[in-house]
Amino acid sequence: MATLSDQGFLEFDGLRLEYRMVGPRPDETPTLVLLHEGLGCAAMWGDFPQRLSDATGLGVFAYSRVGYGQSSPATLPRTLDFMHVEARRTLPRLLNEIGFRRGLLIGHSDGASIAAIYAGSVEDHRVRGLVLMAPHFIVEDVTINSIREIRRAFDTTDVRARFARWHADPDATVRGWTDVWMTNDFGVWDIREDLAYIRVPILIIQGEHDHYGTERQIEIAREECYCPVDTLLIPGIQHVPHREAPVQTLAAIVDFRERLLPDHEDERLAAAR
Repeated sequence: MATLSDQGFLEFDGLRLEYRMVGPRPDETPTLVLLHEGLGCAAMWGDFPQRLSDATGLGVFAYSRVGYGQSSPATLPRTLDFMHVEARRTLPRLLNEIGFRRGLLIGHSDGASIAAIYAGSVEDHRVRGLVLMAPHFIVEDVTINSIREIRRAFDTTDVRARFARWHADPDATVRGWTDVWMTNDFGVWDIREDLAYIRVPILIIQGEHDHYGTERQIEIAREECYCPVDTLLIPGIQHVPHREAPVQTLAAIVDFRERLLPDHEDERLAAAR
């Protein structure tokens, strides 16, 4: 088990993954594990991990997947199953490496899809629930249109310089990710089957005007999941609830945490040690 600093790198299976950690460590309290969006990284969560830790009293762990931030480069071209590979191979090892004992997976966009795949594929009693912000269970036309727009802006405007602030190789990060959807038959990407195997409660948070996915994503979760599914559709925002509506997003996560990870259970576990 790795000794976690406030930030650093985890190394296993030939990978070097950048991470940031705030609040109590995983062996002290339950941990909220953040899974970033398709072009995100650990640093791009901004002050959200600190605010989340302050609001919940729990530790918050964020990491950059392979090909993002300062983590190891990805093997390109990516294949359509790259999120399944992350969920079924890398994430289980990472949770073990950090000494994860109990907590929630909190994913945004691609990270939300990865969290759903994990919960539907890996039997892990330590994961007590999922917070899925702007998740994708299928790829819609609006998703592809927005991805094409990002690629156009990256290739023709100063957007590349902004991505260079966060990623060691912005060209590989952005082009590697957009190529997956622009050069493959995106219509075959579908994780509805995984949803049927999730056995922990889910909280879905989505913007009313999300330009990467419609309310059909929420409907799919309600149709396919046998577990409890709570939803929060926030008016007036788009794809990033934790930045566009942080107060509402934090309040919803705090309430979800208090129901699934009550403080009295933490005290009982501490006494047992």
